[in-house]
Amino acid sequence: MIIAQQNGRTTIGAPDKLFGVSSKAKERIKEKGKEQVIDSTIGVLLDDDGSLVVLESVTDCIRSLSAEDFAAYAPILGLPEYREAVKKAVFTEGIPEGIFVESCYTPGGTGAIRNAVSAYTKPGDKILVSDWHWNPYNLIAAELGRTVATYSLFGEAQAAGGGVFNEKAFEEALSAILSEQDETLVIVNTPAHNPTGYTFTESDWNSLLDILKKFEGKKIALLTDIAYLDFSGDAKEYRFFLEKLAEAPSHVLPLIAFSASKGYTMYGMRCGALLCMAGTAEIAKEFADVMSVECRASWSNGNRAAMKVLANIIEDKELTAKVAAERDFYLKKLRHRGAAFMEEAEKIGLKPCPYDSGFFITIPCDNPDAVGERLQEMDIFCVAMGKGIRVSVASNTEEECRKMPKAIKAAMGI
Repeated sequence: MIIAQQNGRTTIGAPDKLFGVSSKAKERIKEKGKEQVIDSTIGVLLDDDGSLVVLESVTDCIRSLSAEDFAAYAPILGLPEYREAVKKAVFTEGIPEGIFVESCYTPGGTGAIRNAVSAYTKPGDKILVSDWHWNPYNLIAAELGRTVATYSLFGEAQAAGGGVFNEKAFEEALSAILSEQDETLVIVNTPAHNPTGYTFTESDWNSLLDILKKFEGKKIALLTDIAYLDFSGDAKEYRFFLEKLAEAPSHVLPLIAFSASKGYTMYGMRCGALLCMAGTAEIAKEFADVMSVECRASWSNGNRAAMKVLANIIEDKELTAKVAAERDFYLKKLRHRGAAFMEEAEKIGLKPCPYDSGFFITIPCDNPDAVGERLQEMDIFCVAMGKGIRVSVASNTEEECRKMPKAIKAAMGI
């Protein structure tokens, strides 16, 4: 412990608030029974009976694997068939013309984010994320000697009921960073943003890209974290942004953090990828060369079995269609839950952040920790974040989603 601290690490001993609250929820359930407790902490999709949703077609595919598929090493960048399958899974309508795409296996979307931060910034750099964001962005940056700068995602737009991308705040924050350094990484989590459930519109993307164009002469890696893409909405409709990314200027390199762990309900198998959308074959090759070092220096070889599962699904059109149909069933259930929460919130004047789809809804409030503790007294467990309370509609029934707004409002004292 002392040695690690002397080596400059600043994140030692910081408890993970999410898992801490989740543990308390489990203890309360043991004490009172699951019918008396609402656990809205962990971001996994649960069925109405509380069981983990694992797509049956994915389970069948896992069971069909050979011993070698489980036990043998995979290449450092991932199985060739997996790397191609990832491209097809992301670019379902085909790769935009004139774009060169490369990919590498990562252990979940987290590994993709880690590699992007490590490869496209240097120690001491600031990276840019919105004020509402997934907390491990901070941990990854800190462990790699970077820091996180934020901008107000909604700002006045939210107060006015618009809920659109706060382009003024984004440009000011980016300008401040690039006045001090020549490169940066910008992380955009969309669609179905964690923790708010917001999805960037076409107008939002146009504004963001127009701002990035102003910083010619700087090097900007634009990482789109698409962890919840396949549980956001219509597959084609929610992928429109890929064509937008293809329009990025030459000083901007679009990167994509993909998660098969979430999209294919293989949470514990830790399966993801980092992809680049390069304007030239040379830049795409550089990405692959750099990633071979990044991967080797961290996890070395990835989960071969998980790679085989995704590759086998994508290579089989019938199986791909079956997975999509099963996923659509649960997507509709998820959207009903989100709609139920938002409907009840509107009825009582509770104002969450703008929500479109996905696993989470967040309610801004003062003193989130105190609000969270009051909710626990009511046997409701949510995650207190820096500026509000996060609810996981993915892990609650529609009935529970209708109950929570009233309790949250009471806990806030309004």
